[in-house]
Amino acid sequence: MNLPTTKEGALDIVRTLHAAGKRALLAGGCVRDLVLGVEPKDYDIATDATPQEVARLFDKTIPVGIEFGIIAVLLKGEQYQVARFRTEGPYRDGRHPESVAFAEPEEDARRRDFTINGMLFDVEADRVIDHVGGRGDLEAGVVRAIGDPLARFGEDYLRMLRAVRFAARLEFEIEPATYKAIVATAPQIRRTSAERVRDELTLILTEGSASRGMALLMETGLLAQLMPEVAAMDGVAQAPEHHPEGDVWTHVKLMLERLDKGMSGTLAWGVLLHDIGKPPTYSESDRIRFHGHDAVGAKMAQDLCRRLHMSNDEIERISSLTADHMRFRHVKEMRLSKLKRFLRLPHFRELLELHRIDCLCSHGKLDLYDFCLQQLEEGGGGEEELRPALFLSGDDLIQVGFEPGPKFKEILNRLEDEQLEGRLANREEAVAFVQREFGQSSQQGP
Repeated sequence: MNLPTTKEGALDIVRTLHAAGKRALLAGGCVRDLVLGVEPKDYDIATDATPQEVARLFDKTIPVGIEFGIIAVLLKGEQYQVARFRTEGPYRDGRHPESVAFAEPEEDARRRDFTINGMLFDVEADRVIDHVGGRGDLEAGVVRAIGDPLARFGEDYLRMLRAVRFAARLEFEIEPATYKAIVATAPQIRRTSAERVRDELTLILTEGSASRGMALLMETGLLAQLMPEVAAMDGVAQAPEHHPEGDVWTHVKLMLERLDKGMSGTLAWGVLLHDIGKPPTYSESDRIRFHGHDAVGAKMAQDLCRRLHMSNDEIERISSLTADHMRFRHVKEMRLSKLKRFLRLPHFRELLELHRIDCLCSHGKLDLYDFCLQQLEEGGGGEEELRPALFLSGDDLIQVGFEPGPKFKEILNRLEDEQLEGRLANREEAVAFVQREFGQSSQQGP
């Protein structure tokens, strides 16, 4: 078959198992990607060998799920999941089966989530083994649950988000019965752990077609269950002179369309949440206004990210993108010191890209973006210009004659302003400035 080259480590595992008299097939998503002509990110191997037998055949293994017949093999710098062919008993918690039973390859295929993920590949025979109609659905561009979709989603509610992700990334349609089952089961998604939901949502935002992914989440009711603050943007009108494209949700979806595949998760989340504060701050008098929506939205974004158990760094970055996205409107009037502090924000490059997309998906004007870019590239955008070493330290202030205390922060901030403005050239001028502005005379030289 004309498939992409299979990673050598996966082939070695299959060959080693075959040499030991065991059956071994590539399984799941890697087969889907191979059939689509895409190099898989991960390879899973299904086998009739037990985890203990697999462990004896390879030097480095990790017992990731022995009770389910799963073990990870570390080979040539990569990790491969090797799982025994199995069927599964009832699911009581929407995540884990109560029992597993070891089975034939066909039964193993039929326990999987979607037909496009249910194919197996026999490396030795160079053929796809398709017990579930996955190849036909790939050709038709359809995401279809294997068997009863309500049963499949009841086994693991996260599969609803996975259906949306595959449909968005592959530009497929969700098969009608599968779609209907998602709508019916959507409230159960809240039973899924925050960490698993967070990771799946981030993939939807970063794997490509984020706009369609979010639209599907809205249409199926999943968005209202997981992020009602985001769903609330739908239908919220905006001032046409600034947003001729339409309501807040339309604006956000247009921005999501411009996200490049592989874009950082924090920027993708920042795009999704930057206007989250508009619904609760909506007002209309002479025109539609959203007073303080950036500050309100930053707090809402922070709360939402905490709810999804994001890291502290991610929470800080995403909420800062939301809080700071309106600051660009004043950049041309900023004092040089304030502008430089703005340009040196740790998240500024992501913030600048968010601003660019924001403009392109509303009024279309990029003058403020171009101004900031020019300041970074031509106007001293280097670290030395934006964050110069201060001429004086706290110890120097003590030597000049100041008593340590809260005043130090004010003095050092003023000194940095003067340096950033280019009004101080050296240490001596800094000492003179401090003595002049803060009324201290030196008892000893710095």
